[in-house]
Amino acid sequence: MFEEYTFTLASASPRRRELLKGLDIDFTVEPGKDEKEAFDPGLPHTEIPAFLARHKSETFHRELHPGEVLITADTLVFLDEQILGKPHDRAEAVAMLKALSGRTHTVTTGVAIRTRERMHNFAVTTEVDFKVLKDSEIDYYVDTYKPFDKAGAYGIQEWIGYTGITGIRGSYFNVMGLPVQRLYTELCGFLC
Repeated sequence: MFEEYTFTLASASPRRRELLKGLDIDFTVEPGKDEKEAFDPGLPHTEIPAFLARHKSETFHRELHPGEVLITADTLVFLDEQILGKPHDRAEAVAMLKALSGRTHTVTTGVAIRTRERMHNFAVTTEVDFKVLKDSEIDYYVDTYKPFDKAGAYGIQEWIGYTGITGIRGSYFNVMGLPVQRLYTELCGFLC
């Protein structure tokens, strides 16, 4: 469908690679610079993921080739308006899951699509409901799956998603890290 373009995914996330592969688009993976994600603290929390995705695109480490499409993304978990990023250690992962236990939170992924000539940016939000998690369930999950590379300290596609998530409103794939249905729609509008 997009034969005249080459695609580059600027992400080290294996989940994003897996999801983008599901769209049957040929792409290469070229993570950008690993820099601290900074944003204006006055920015509304709902706009932060789109801002970060756009920033990753704008600061990509090289010029884009003619016909190249760069895809960048950033996923954040919000409990109320508090950001739950990637936990630094076991204690932080346990604390995050205890905070999510029995609550509804939101997961927002910002995505930027850029060519040499222009850029398009959007965000998708999904609501996720957790049952009340037992301490033993949290300990088992953290010790077995070590979710230190996941915002909010969990992966919906892992054991905790199977046993602890009671409902979602919105895109399941967005919670994994890339809202692929919306990305496909936006690519069609942007490139076609």
